Amino acid sequence: MGEKSLLGTRENREAPRRIRCVVYGTVQGVGFRWTIHERAARLGCTGYVRNLPDGCVELVSEGSASALEGLASFCRSGPPGAHVTEFNIEAGAATGEFSGFEIR
Repeated sequence: MGEKSLLGTRENREAPRRIRCVVYGTVQGVGFRWTIHERAARLGCTGYVRNLPDGCVELVSEGSASALEGLASFCRSGPPGAHVTEFNIEAGAATGEFSGFEIR
C-alpha cells in the first residue's frame, strides 16, 4: 500500500480533494487572503478564503492533493507580517460546489 497523508495515498494524489483550514494569530490585515487567492489560482484550486469575526482566517478549497498541500503549507506560516500561532485542517472528498476561487 502507498504512503498515506491527510489528503490521500500516493496513488490517488491527483484525485480531487477538499480541505478546510482555520488559521489563528496575526492573520488579518497582513495580506493573508489576497496571497491565498493568488496561490490558489496558480495551483488550480477552487473555493474561498475569508476573515472570521474572531480574528482568524478560514480557507475552504478543492483541488488535487498536491495543490492543496501547497496551500496548506503556506497557511502554516502565511505572508510576511503574519504570525501564525495555530493551524487546524480537516480534509475530505471534493464536492465540486466551486467554479473558481474567491475572497469573501
